[in-house]
Amino acid sequence: MTANYQLIIITGVSGTGKTTLGTSLSEKLSLPFYDADLFHPKENVAKMSNGIPLTDKDRQPWLEALASKLEESKKSGGCILACSSLKESYRKILAGGNDIKWIHLKGDRDLIWDRMKARKNHYMKAEMLDSQFATWEEPNYGKKLSIDQTPTEILEEALDYLKK
Repeated sequence: MTANYQLIIITGVSGTGKTTLGTSLSEKLSLPFYDADLFHPKENVAKMSNGIPLTDKDRQPWLEALASKLEESKKSGGCILACSSLKESYRKILAGGNDIKWIHLKGDRDLIWDRMKARKNHYMKAEMLDSQFATWEEPNYGKKLSIDQTPTEILEEALDYLKK
């Protein structure tokens, strides 16, 4: 039996373009888009704003809230979620036994660093990028997309993957 919903999670370290891709996919697929950053409790935002990396304990309620959002969205056809999902244990919480289409954005640290330094009004500081790379556990499933191309090319590659 085929699911009558589509759940898509876009992962990658901060600065890879998860929100850009998620917004574009949302428009093309007519699915709601959620940015996981907006679901962080105030305490997490305060820590990150002060350059303090989050612990797994800090992330647990956030990941559970995101998993609930994914589950809830199945009733209305699904959604697209942009979430760093740096560790496999985080991805397991998010998946919750659901059929997820994973898109993993990957790129060179220096390219991402330059993008992050150019960001305005974002609580994730560029200086925390190294801790994200250190935490990243590369998955062996889903579609891996290089960010060393235009947003349009990334979108086209993602749409091709999602059609399969």
